[in-house]
Amino acid sequence: MRIVLVGPPGAGKGTQAQFIASHLSIPKISTGDIFRANVSGGTELGKQAKKFMDRGDLVPDEVTIAMVRDRLAEDDAGHGFLLDGFPRNVPQAETLKKILAEWDSRLDIVLELVVDEDEVVRRLSGRRTCEQCGRIWHVDFDDKKDDICDECGGHLFQRDDDKEEVVRHRLEVYQEQTSPLVKFYADERILVGIDATGPVEEVTNRALAALRPLET
Repeated sequence: MRIVLVGPPGAGKGTQAQFIASHLSIPKISTGDIFRANVSGGTELGKQAKKFMDRGDLVPDEVTIAMVRDRLAEDDAGHGFLLDGFPRNVPQAETLKKILAEWDSRLDIVLELVVDEDEVVRRLSGRRTCEQCGRIWHVDFDDKKDDICDECGGHLFQRDDDKEEVVRHRLEVYQEQTSPLVKFYADERILVGIDATGPVEEVTNRALAALRPLET
């Protein structure tokens, strides 16, 4: 099965991608993993990407797409894959469609993790990171009443990325970039929305239920 997973920051894409891919015995492919593999492996594409990453710039579409194409051509992706973090925009989606068509293939389904903006803000802005051991706690989910790590006694702090104003800006950027992508896949009639609120296991079960009609 060939799947794309989309959803805003804080929707739980990484967690759900791992569970779904494991259930279906297909590789979970994320752009982050691809970038790290190419950079650490010293590939030509990795060298190109590193120049942009070192400057703090976004890696151009053509480099990202070339990396994704190479990864999808590997043997373990021959019977299916789950893409997490790609495509991010309509041009990338159109290119992915062309690549798969060249291989007489296509996407089976695009799962959109749907979660209310205020819930995303609550999830992300409530996170606290231990400056000593790096463990992440949550002021609501872990019932943290102090700023001390229960594991090592280190001080907990809120990362800049987790501050409410930053989270809301990230959500605005996501909506600007991804709304056209969601419409693109809706028009392709392969988009299925999944309620991403509630316990992780419940969200996973909803996603697997949506996939069940496609399993052979």
